[in-house]
Amino acid sequence: MTSLKLQLKNDLTAAMKASNDIAKSTLRMALSAITNAEVAGDEAVELTDDQVIKVLQSEVKKRQESAEVYEQAGRTEAAIKERAEAEILSVYLPAALSDDELAGVVQDEVARAAAQGAEGMKAMGAVVKAVRERVGSGADGSKIADLVKAALSA
Repeated sequence: MTSLKLQLKNDLTAAMKASNDIAKSTLRMALSAITNAEVAGDEAVELTDDQVIKVLQSEVKKRQESAEVYEQAGRTEAAIKERAEAEILSVYLPAALSDDELAGVVQDEVARAAAQGAEGMKAMGAVVKAVRERVGSGADGSKIADLVKAALSA
């Protein structure tokens, strides 16, 4: 069992003992999402920590998007609950890069692509891939794509 998944299970046990209902339901949901990802496909697999992080990032993103929808619909209690769940799951994610740090990595990779002769929007795929390799799970993919697109079209 991966160490992150084990950490989630241990924290679930602690939340159950402490009668922390929001943490308990959130961690159960996260472990369920991880199990679903493990059994998806032709055969069951054990997810690595990086794969577990991707599942958790997806779950956090779902919670944030749901919170926005609830806010727009005037359901502030539901939005608060979704944000609390996202906050609980965010603890297990690696620290996100700041916008300035991410912009610096994007500029480096754009310059590297230009040095290799790839310029303009034709370099988008290669630059996005290079940035993702450098930052790992420290940044959202859509944010990376937006920054690369802006840098290449400038």
